[in-house]
Amino acid sequence: MVTKNEKIRNIAIIAHVDHGKTTLVDALFKQSGVAAQGERVMDSGDIERERGITISAKNCAIFWRGVKINIIDTPGHADFGGEVERGLSMVDGVVLLCDAAEGPLPQTRFVLQKALERHLAVIVVINKIDRQDARPEEVLNEVYDLLLELSDDEAMLDVPVFYANGRAGFCSKRLGDPDAKTIHPLLDEVLQSIPAPEYDDAEPFQMLVSDLSYSDYLGRLAVGKIVNGHATVNDSLVCIKEDGSHAQLRVTRLQTYDGPRLVNADRVEAGDIVVLSGIEDVSIGDTICTRERIKALPRITVDEPTVSMLFMKNISPLAGREGKNVTGAKIWERLQREALRNVSIQVEKNPDETFTVKGRGEFQMAIIVEEMRREDFELCVGRPKIIFKRDEEGRRTEPVEDLLVDCPEEYSGVVMEKLSKRRAQMQTMSYTEGGRVKMSFSCPSRALIGYRDEFLTDTHGFGIMNSTLRGYEPYKGDFPERDAGSLICDRAGVAVPYGIWELEDRGKFFIHPGDPVYEGEIVGENNKSGDLLLNPTRTKKLTNLRAAGKDDAVSLTPVPEMTLERAMRFIKDDELVEVTPSAIRMCKKILDSQKRKIFETRGAIPEYLN
Repeated sequence: MVTKNEKIRNIAIIAHVDHGKTTLVDALFKQSGVAAQGERVMDSGDIERERGITISAKNCAIFWRGVKINIIDTPGHADFGGEVERGLSMVDGVVLLCDAAEGPLPQTRFVLQKALERHLAVIVVINKIDRQDARPEEVLNEVYDLLLELSDDEAMLDVPVFYANGRAGFCSKRLGDPDAKTIHPLLDEVLQSIPAPEYDDAEPFQMLVSDLSYSDYLGRLAVGKIVNGHATVNDSLVCIKEDGSHAQLRVTRLQTYDGPRLVNADRVEAGDIVVLSGIEDVSIGDTICTRERIKALPRITVDEPTVSMLFMKNISPLAGREGKNVTGAKIWERLQREALRNVSIQVEKNPDETFTVKGRGEFQMAIIVEEMRREDFELCVGRPKIIFKRDEEGRRTEPVEDLLVDCPEEYSGVVMEKLSKRRAQMQTMSYTEGGRVKMSFSCPSRALIGYRDEFLTDTHGFGIMNSTLRGYEPYKGDFPERDAGSLICDRAGVAVPYGIWELEDRGKFFIHPGDPVYEGEIVGENNKSGDLLLNPTRTKKLTNLRAAGKDDAVSLTPVPEMTLERAMRFIKDDELVEVTPSAIRMCKKILDSQKRKIFETRGAIPEYLN
């Protein structure tokens, strides 16, 4: 018989990036006595705190009116859609957060569509109503339009709606309510509108593994929701793999969430989200059940990767000077660990000791590389490439994005011109208050690689660009990519001010005086098309005959610090980004200029370098 566990509610917070998910969760913590005032609990990683975004989904729990509410804070960036899908597999309802000024954006549509496909209950929260440009009533109508578009059910217009200020920690069902001082009404609505988890009394213990973790003391940890039955410490269970094989396990420890922390439990029941230890060979999507009745649950499915990138050991002459993990074996081991806990990426080992990583987008790839960099890895990565497919008729297809651009009206012309050259097609265009324009495009994913920095330059930093994957469509055709060539160092040495100053008319430099350079390193962007060899280590010739005032003052153009994302977007297919714990450099795949000329003459480069 199907029964409900009324002592538990499982919800996920979903929204577009920077709409206030983590801030709202922190407010829920503070008002339930979990965290101290001002503490950012959920963004626990260094990269998350620095960038102000959620990268990996996180579980936590609070208790309200005797009911345990398990909360999953999901990422808002489209590249981390796999984290969203894993989180939604454990919950029975979602809190849809939407910025009171920006309204529903592409990722809002993506996560809401995933939630409605699972028939999850929805609570709408219009957040940041304190913004000067807030338009909560218009945004609510836009949310209603989106709900109707995705569900085609007028009953969605009856979803609970709250107006909130997550930073101040209050919400209300009425806009401008003077009595709104806490977040408690939202918690009461969760208990009322989000259904309690259901389970079948007749079924044995079943748990779907939705996440993985690791403990130096306990080993591999399986995180997931108990669908049926109960379990206790020392139970003998079975893990059902993707191929149908079985792995025996004995439960060594059970843990549940209390706030952001884990606490030990002797017994866990259906509906709860738990952490189980006692098995090393487990993957996301596996089912853990009893040995007496082996029955698998439907596996978690995620959208296929659309972008691939080459990883390899550092080929630079400077390799081994700045990092500890420099071998290909170490890099492969780290990538395998990443694939175990990140269901949305795939890793492949190539015959030549290079590795191909496939994922959702260039930003996801950049986060993986940045994490490895902070773990003292040295490596080289190639330019992100789009994964093409063939349809049933044998035609070439490519991933296409729904792109939303918000920029000042005076810059809209150059944005439309640049995007049209990249095979983007405008869908809608509207004017908003303050002289801004909103434009939506259907755009090939490959058109956005390398364009974001150019977009910020064209809009003088005032433009906002967001995209989410629409699907695969017929190939849109070729378009010109980066026109400018690279400035390439022709010898090893140390860059000197005079050498750079003499060459500044050739292009824009990426290096500083005193930086070590080597043959094949990309030291700048050429003003013209084609690559140019030069020598930034050249010093001024000294003589014993020199008139007073003959020396020229060396004044160099300031060079902005090279970032990983900027380097990944800049390089071409025959170039690499060299990543070390203390530096980001770029180089040619073939460092030796003579060898590079031979391969260019032949019109090809070695197979493994493609």
